[in-house]
Amino acid sequence: MAFRRALKRTALVGGGAVATAFGLSQLIEYRKTQARLAQVAAEAELKVPFIDELPSRQAQLAALTNTEEFDVLVVGGGATGAGCALDAVTRNLKTALVERSDFSSGTSSRSTKLIHGGVRYLQKAIMKLDYEQYMMVKEALHERANLLEIAPHLSAPLPIMLPVYKWWQLPYYWAGIKMYDLVAGIQCLKSSYVLSKTKALELFPMLKKDKLVGAIVYYDGQHNDARMNLAIALSAARYGAAIANYTEVIHLLKKKDPQSGREKVCGARCRDVITGQEFDVRAKCVINATGPFTDALRKMDNQEASNICQPSAGVHIVIPGYYSPDNMGLLDPATSDGRVIFFLPWENMTIAGTTDTPTSVTAHPIPGEDDINFILREVRNYLSPDVEVRRGDVLAAWSGIRPLVTDPSSKDTQSICRNHIVSISDSGLVTIAGGKWTTYRSMAEETLDATIKAHRLSADSCKTVGLMLEGAKGWTPTLYIRLVQDYGLEKEVAQHLASTYGGRAFDVAKMAQVTGQRWPIVGKRLVSEFPSSNKF
Repeated sequence: MAFRRALKRTALVGGGAVATAFGLSQLIEYRKTQARLAQVAAEAELKVPFIDELPSRQAQLAALTNTEEFDVLVVGGGATGAGCALDAVTRNLKTALVERSDFSSGTSSRSTKLIHGGVRYLQKAIMKLDYEQYMMVKEALHERANLLEIAPHLSAPLPIMLPVYKWWQLPYYWAGIKMYDLVAGIQCLKSSYVLSKTKALELFPMLKKDKLVGAIVYYDGQHNDARMNLAIALSAARYGAAIANYTEVIHLLKKKDPQSGREKVCGARCRDVITGQEFDVRAKCVINATGPFTDALRKMDNQEASNICQPSAGVHIVIPGYYSPDNMGLLDPATSDGRVIFFLPWENMTIAGTTDTPTSVTAHPIPGEDDINFILREVRNYLSPDVEVRRGDVLAAWSGIRPLVTDPSSKDTQSICRNHIVSISDSGLVTIAGGKWTTYRSMAEETLDATIKAHRLSADSCKTVGLMLEGAKGWTPTLYIRLVQDYGLEKEVAQHLASTYGGRAFDVAKMAQVTGQRWPIVGKRLVSEFPSSNKF
């Protein structure tokens, strides 16, 4: 009881005082206990219609076609759309979701692979005394902790080094990073620390040595973004949502409201992209979670609706693994044009990015040569001169369209919203746009809260905090050893299956082909170089 009372007293001032009184290890254990209790509470109240086997796509399409009326139809199968579907179905709402391409085929699979609060946003919040931006960071750090808890097979803490080349920057950056830890409170992953020049070069030997003063290391989360998105969608399906990929919305359905006399959105005319078959999906409300394509769906509702999406291209490149250590990333906090660049280990390779340039909306954005060369120049600025950074080292590149938005209810239509917005049109179309990957769950919660209120739906409270995602149950850090021992898989293949499918890895291993060799016994690689020994 004394512990709880003290925790209450210090809750208003963050986790610093608590850490001082009780020690970091006790706080971490307390946080884990609270998370486990949240998981138990969330899952105990939920029915799981599909515990063993998920419905096929054909069965899902049949459900979409034959259901008389859903409570909620979500359009868009990215992180936000899948999050809305999971939130809705676990509130006991009859839920449908359609995606015109594949789940996570767009922006949600083209991120920097980080689960983070945003160090640079916190810097802006402090420098400009911006409370809104501070709260955005605080929310993201809370969601970071939750995401690491509910999908441990797809995510993990990652140390990130911030090299310092001027003496005065060391206390400046150290104070900022410590503030980042403080804002996270008891949800801080690990405490940040300062490294000497010698130790920094020992950990990151390819760093430029000249004028290097030292470095600061802090922790954020890293995840497999495409698989995380898919885990959210599969979780929604397991709890009973009817979801279908390659199903596009042709136009919205409307009917006249007998009370107001206005036309209200009541579903969508859909088309199976694979077969060409068209059908209606009727619903009490429709949620527009289409990311960069937000305005296209808004114009289906009202052709005169003004554009709110300000698309921005974020380009990443993949370069050989020797550009970064195996288990540590690097942050360039101030590039030549004021942007932030990350160098992160990924699949035994290195990801470098991202850019932030205006672009047009397209289903298949292509990274521009200027953006690729910009990233390469920034890489050169931080690496030792004896490491030759070549254009030919770029093994792959991708571009994702970040849907920055302006608030349609704001008088200043030119100002870009730094967070997300939830808006409801006169005909009842709910739009969720903007935001970031890390906060998909809280965005979905806010969207469903607004939807339930506006459409007067009968629903339970949100249950997604602590709700384990697909594959999380049964996963342990040593699960891959059982796969090696029980199925005769290579260690790297077993690690890949465990970190991709979690507790469902055994189902995949059962389908593996016999190699005909003494070792490995099963598991023919589709690509000889992959999977690598890296976690993801």
